[in-house]
Amino acid sequence: MTENEAVRPDSQDKAGKYLTFKLGPGHYGLEILKVREIIGTIGVTAIPLAPHHVKGVINLRGTVIPVVDLRLKFGMEEVEATAETCIIVAHVGDREIGVLVDQVSEVQYFNAADIQDPPAFGQGVDTEFILGIGKVGDHVTLLLDINRVLIASEIADLCLTA
Repeated sequence: MTENEAVRPDSQDKAGKYLTFKLGPGHYGLEILKVREIIGTIGVTAIPLAPHHVKGVINLRGTVIPVVDLRLKFGMEEVEATAETCIIVAHVGDREIGVLVDQVSEVQYFNAADIQDPPAFGQGVDTEFILGIGKVGDHVTLLLDINRVLIASEIADLCLTA
């Protein structure tokens, strides 16, 4: 058993409800229990010298929350916000972090039988942040481990206390 297999939950553990969303043509999902709320795009205050994918911080009812553009984090092209662009406020470790996405789709339940492990692409491609691949018919959704996508220590310095 490799180290990756040891830390990844099996398909039965991955079954459950996911908030699905779009980034470009791709479909992604976050475990619903990791999602605090979904808000429209609001004024983001930029943080000087922050990584390119960190858009800045927002003040959400008295709590300062860093916002990460998931498109940029995944190496996609930056696009202008639309009426469908929103921020998913998610629990990452012991912090709340905003995730900017193109469009939220729905809450979808995936059975264990509908979830496959991510394929092995070799050493050049990191798939550690993918819990699994959800399949419904011909539709494929990458199920993300938000704690691995947004490592809290990467942006801990951006979390200001209110």
